[in-house]
Amino acid sequence: MTRLKALPDVPRWAVVAAHAVPLIVLPSGLWRVALTFGAPVARVEDPTLGLAVYQLGLTVVAELLAFLTLGLVRAWGEVFPRRLPFLGGRPVAARGATFAALSGALGLAALTCWFTYVAFAGFAPYSPDNITESTLQKTLFLVCYLPLAAWAPLLAAVAVAYHRRRRPQGIG
Repeated sequence: MTRLKALPDVPRWAVVAAHAVPLIVLPSGLWRVALTFGAPVARVEDPTLGLAVYQLGLTVVAELLAFLTLGLVRAWGEVFPRRLPFLGGRPVAARGATFAALSGALGLAALTCWFTYVAFAGFAPYSPDNITESTLQKTLFLVCYLPLAAWAPLLAAVAVAYHRRRRPQGIG
C-alpha cells in the first residue's frame, strides 16, 4: 500500500481521516452528476438549466470543501503555497484554520441532523421516499448519501489534531 503524504508529526489516524473526507463526499456528487445528465437514479419532475447548474455547482463546491480537510495534515495547511498572490509563503494562522474547520464541522453536523430529520419525517420534497420511484433507486440514493454523515465527525477530529499539533507549547 502506498503511503499517504502528510507532515511527519501528524498522527497516522488523522492522515487517514483527512484523506477519507473527499472520498466520502464523492458518491453523493457522482449521484448528482448522474441525475443531472439524465441517468435514472431518481424522479425529476421538471429538469431545468438552473437545477442542473445548482446540482453541478453543489457537487464542485462540496468536493472542494472536502479537499480543504487535507490542508489540516499537509504543509499547505501551515504555510500558504508561494503561487497564491498576497498570501504565498506566509504562515497559516492556526487559530483561524482551526476555527474555520470546527465551524464547518458544526455546520455540517447541523445540516446532517436537519436532513436526517426531514428524510425520516418524510415531509420534504427531497426525502428519499419522495424522489425515488423504485427500491433500487432508494438504495442507491442511501448508499451515496449516508457516507456524508461521517464528514462532520471526521473533520472535527482532524481539526482537533491540527489544533493540538499547531498550538504554542505550554498552552492547553
